[in-house]
Amino acid sequence: QPKRKTAFGSVGRRIPYRILHVINQDGESLGNMHRAEALRLMDEHGLKLVLLRENVEPPVYRLMTGQQIHEEQLKRAEKKKGSPKPGMCTKELSFSSAIAKNDLETKIKQIALWIEKKHHVKVTIRQAK
Repeated sequence: QPKRKTAFGSVGRRIPYRILHVINQDGESLGNMHRAEALRLMDEHGLKLVLLRENVEPPVYRLMTGQQIHEEQLKRAEKKKGSPKPGMCTKELSFSSAIAKNDLETKIKQIALWIEKKHHVKVTIRQAK
């Protein structure tokens, strides 16, 4: 069983599969080919092989330039950053600036509890009339 790829990037010459489905740098399918043929193409054109999907038969690899790999990594990082983490919850609390001391202490305890549970907390303070 090959190791799962943790990051998007060139696989170099370590390809655990014999038969690959290869896509060129323009996105056109070159069809299924033997690992040695794919490596020869990679060397001829000065490109890098990148694993796109490994849970299909045969696994899909793409020939990419270093610049294309870098751009794809940036896209994936931006997408990952934009999506909230699973299990992450945002709690919101709002109160007046004229809040009584004991009410404020109760809300502070609640905020501390949420932070302890690793929730994001948003506090809004409204100005008293």
